[in-house]
Amino acid sequence: MATIVELAYYPVKSCAPAVASSVTIVPAGPPHDRAFLVTDPDGEYQTQRGLPRLAVVRPSVSEDGTTLTLNAPDVEPCAVPVDVTGPRRPVTLFGEGFTGIDQGEPVADWLSTVLGGRYRLVRVPPEHDRVTKGAADGVDGTASYADSAPLMLLSRASLRSLNARLTDGGNPALPMGRFRPNLVVDGWDEPFTEDRLRRFRVGDAELAFAKRCIRCVVTTVDQETGRKQGPEPLRTLAAFRRDSSGVAFGVKLSVLRGGKVSVGDELEVDAWGEPLLGRRPGKTMRGEAPGTSTM
Repeated sequence: MATIVELAYYPVKSCAPAVASSVTIVPAGPPHDRAFLVTDPDGEYQTQRGLPRLAVVRPSVSEDGTTLTLNAPDVEPCAVPVDVTGPRRPVTLFGEGFTGIDQGEPVADWLSTVLGGRYRLVRVPPEHDRVTKGAADGVDGTASYADSAPLMLLSRASLRSLNARLTDGGNPALPMGRFRPNLVVDGWDEPFTEDRLRRFRVGDAELAFAKRCIRCVVTTVDQETGRKQGPEPLRTLAAFRRDSSGVAFGVKLSVLRGGKVSVGDELEVDAWGEPLLGRRPGKTMRGEAPGTSTM
């Protein structure tokens, strides 16, 4: 029986995760997941694709959601009183226009010091209405500033398979955190079993396959140092996990019914399918970059 062995969410898009023993999943995923976004002064989104040092920023959100605290090496923490009512400003995510609530000058100055440029922090507004497309019976979902679907799942069996290939090629094995999942599953003997998930229940939630997770250069960033480490694991993945959509590793999920999910919960699979080769090239949702991974 497969069980949840790790849970994480990412309060600031492309920054370090917050690890949890349980989360209450809502239509947009775990609360606060990618609720904040770093932008340049013009509102253009920033990720580890172009700014790998984002990986060293470690966010945490208070239990009542009113304070975001940012940590990074060699600087004092920055406590941000979360503003959910301030003026909206335009932000751009994968070429599409959205809005965000600017979180003020102190955190902008802190980010600029840590990241070495001029940056702003915005929060998704309460009226955010971004639609994400799921594969399950045409059920639409939503997401905050995630690349696309609200959840990403990866199994330890799949990581073991990749790491065996990496080490056979003389490369170091990689930790799960390099791939930034929300849900980590163990208990399957076969790697890539998650590709065949279609509908399942876990804890109080019901989730469904939306698409395979197409990987990008973020997987080459050391999440501890915020530095790119070369072509791996993309080079190895491309040798056995590539199709016309790109290099796939892990699956993205839609939320059919929200609820509490905890480490140790078992997956009760209601529908399996054949492994999919991915969505046809060019078929992207509003606010999604072709060939992107969850960040």
